[in-house]
Amino acid sequence: MQIIEPSTPKQFEKYYRLRYLTLRQPWGQPEGSEHADDDATAIHAMLINDVGEALGVCRMHLATPHEAQIRFMGIRHDMQGKKLGDQLLHYQEERARELGATRMMLHARENAVNFYRRNGYEIEEKSYLLFGTIQHYKMARQL
Repeated sequence: MQIIEPSTPKQFEKYYRLRYLTLRQPWGQPEGSEHADDDATAIHAMLINDVGEALGVCRMHLATPHEAQIRFMGIRHDMQGKKLGDQLLHYQEERARELGATRMMLHARENAVNFYRRNGYEIEEKSYLLFGTIQHYKMARQL
């Protein structure tokens, strides 16, 4: 397994497909909803296996010169619980440090709060409700 930053159309197709399948399709959202307006300025990371299948995705962008934000973290359903998310998160934290960030923040779905806590993040506040059902919490940590 390795983490790559998608750069080709084929790699981005796999990246967005997994983002859709893990983060949008289960809630009946339409294809295309996995894209965000600021994707072009983000750093995308994709964990792939030895045959190039996407196992996990995550993106990071600088919200300010010193604060980075993680968004769209998703692990293929059959690969969850294998610490793959840890690898993607640590990769993006290192990339954020390289860009000068000293703090990482994110909005975690309720079912992901413990994952982020295990990785050193703390809840700062209850944030928003996605699709009217998925509670999110703003979490952060110093890098």
